[in-house]
Amino acid sequence: MANHLADKPILTLIRGLPGSGKSTLAAAICQITDAVHLEADQFMIDRNGNYRFDSRKLRDVHARCEAECDGHLSAGQSVVVSNTFSEIWEMQAYLDMAERHHAALQIIECHGRFGNIHGAPDDKINAMRKRWQQLPERYS
Repeated sequence: MANHLADKPILTLIRGLPGSGKSTLAAAICQITDAVHLEADQFMIDRNGNYRFDSRKLRDVHARCEAECDGHLSAGQSVVVSNTFSEIWEMQAYLDMAERHHAALQIIECHGRFGNIHGAPDDKINAMRKRWQQLPERYS
């Protein structure tokens, strides 16, 4: 899976509910492959290094995550993006990027229950669980 084994970059999307192990898995993959790890939560860190969720910033942080990914793929760098992606449309910009940059695409689902590090309330996690969409067969 390492980038030096392929002629093209690899885009890995890791999806799962909060606390499922997405960030941990992404970090492990990046350590082994030298891919860049991106997730929307990285763009919600304040000047003091503290995570500060702000739903008003969601559109902007996702756009920033997508732009960073696009830049790395266009430079030939492999990228691992770990976000909830509970609905398939939330991955569409990345699916389009993989195609546009001729990047190999892999999608990994995390289903662990490790407790979430960002304090997402149970009602929000349950709402995400209810709207969870299975991957279309072409991506499984």
